[in-house]
Amino acid sequence: MQHLKIYKDVDEVIESLAKVICDSAEESIKNRGVFNFVLAGGGSPKKLSELLASDAYKNKIDWRNTYFFFGDERFVPENDEERNSLMVKKALLDPLNIQKSHIFNVDTTTTPGEAAMKYWEVIKSHFKDGPILFDFILLGLGDNSHTASLFPQTSVLEATEATIKSVWVEEVDRYRITMTAPLINQAHQIAFLVFGGGKAEAVYHILEDQSGSSAEYPARLITKDPEKVTWFLDEAAASQLK
Repeated sequence: MQHLKIYKDVDEVIESLAKVICDSAEESIKNRGVFNFVLAGGGSPKKLSELLASDAYKNKIDWRNTYFFFGDERFVPENDEERNSLMVKKALLDPLNIQKSHIFNVDTTTTPGEAAMKYWEVIKSHFKDGPILFDFILLGLGDNSHTASLFPQTSVLEATEATIKSVWVEEVDRYRITMTAPLINQAHQIAFLVFGGGKAEAVYHILEDQSGSSAEYPARLITKDPEKVTWFLDEAAASQLK
């Protein structure tokens, strides 16, 4: 069974998720000394980033022991408005004055393949070549059932290794840099943040539909372990579930 948390509206969804992130940070820092937090870009997580940086939440996490990563990134220049990291920088990292050494951005000044390889090396170095187990990974869900940059019918869906890959996504006519599903699945905790009626069909395909394959519905590649994964949904996004 999937672990689902369904709320009346977007604000309730975001508030609930923010509290879970605070608890996860506290537990991670207590047990491991750090909180390795993987962020998502796009419109949905922006509200969450703003809430975590707000007066109500900014003192609830020990940011000095928090390190920030990105589950995926668009292969565009550093200051391009389409960058996931730029949204997070403006909404969360700058308001909290997070030190640069705690932010792991994807370097897109080289080729896509080199960018992926470099990001992986940086991550391995942070974990001191030990097991790469992120404490909390935030994921969104596209209306085409993609998550991170695991898009339908793309080569990265076949990855069996926990690593970072570059992938050409025909649908958006662009390269993306992404964590593979095996890398995401190693995390201590994973949360899907999904709201709005436009996502209801995708939510149904991932959580209840028995037809089709993960090549069509890539978010199915993410572990279904209820001890690890929680879906945070509003009623509109959950409207096609039984």
